[in-house]
Amino acid sequence: MAIPKASLLAILGCLCFCSSVLAARELNDDLSMVARHESWMLQYGRVYKDAAEKASKFEVFKANAGFIDSFNAGNHKFWLGINQFADITNKEFKATKTNKGFISNKVRAPTGFSYENVSFDALPASIDWRTKGAVTPVKDQGQCGCCWAFSAVAATEGIVKLSTGKLVSLSEQELVDCDVHGEDQGCEGGLMDDAFKFIISNGGLTQESSYPYDAEDGKCKSGSKSAGTIKSYEDVPANNEGALMKAVANQPVSVAVDGGDMTFQFYSGGVMTGSCGTDLDHGIAAIGYGVTSDGTKYWLMKNSWGTSWGENGFLRMEKDIADKKGMCGLAMEPSYPTA
Repeated sequence: MAIPKASLLAILGCLCFCSSVLAARELNDDLSMVARHESWMLQYGRVYKDAAEKASKFEVFKANAGFIDSFNAGNHKFWLGINQFADITNKEFKATKTNKGFISNKVRAPTGFSYENVSFDALPASIDWRTKGAVTPVKDQGQCGCCWAFSAVAATEGIVKLSTGKLVSLSEQELVDCDVHGEDQGCEGGLMDDAFKFIISNGGLTQESSYPYDAEDGKCKSGSKSAGTIKSYEDVPANNEGALMKAVANQPVSVAVDGGDMTFQFYSGGVMTGSCGTDLDHGIAAIGYGVTSDGTKYWLMKNSWGTSWGENGFLRMEKDIADKKGMCGLAMEPSYPTA
């Protein structure tokens, strides 16, 4: 049956109108995204070399913002945010922020575990070493893959405070420049245990103000005066969150995690839960644990990506999950220095 001409025109008019509405909506979305990008550039002081680079980076920003918006629309215990990494791909992020030199599942020689016989009944229900003055302000490793140094220094700063009563910001750059004769290779990656070994053999680390961070490999400046020392280090028994709890209840602990996925890249707040990889590639520091009002148990972590990432530079990750490796593998290879 033939459609009357008037009806056909009406249908075509409707289709044209709908198409125009969709086109207008897409244009508004793009304009809104352009405005978000411009605002983000202003916030983070980002300047591109030319229009071509800006256009390319805008497409990356748009894709990342779409991922963040989609994730936040779901039902999660944590949320993501547009942070300083919003105009780089996840591949680019992994190349500069995670630890290329980390050897996952490396066989570790037995060290002993001082907290083995500590009773769980004697442990506090929650602890935050920041409130006890054992954590320095959040630092930023920049475009250097030396998270291992920041993790080891955070743990060392903690035990120095607990043993001497003085909180001193110690030098990551001394590790980056001087701890280069073994597996630790500055911005190319390293291991926290090996950092502890260097600190012991070096007679400690100097304070950060005397050997400031440059975010790049440099020549070792020998003769620096030590501002914090350790006697030894111990590994927490692997894949045992109970043992990790015993250690963290007594001091800040270095922890290795899989920190390369997009939820880690754009984490903004809440307790990180859900699926996560266990290919260890990032060093952070466990500085406490607790439980939220809805009963979610968490680890409190100090990261080294500046205060614009996460909860002012800190991260909460779900505690006591079914996987013995822990969230993102956090229970696989923890360790801590002793004084």
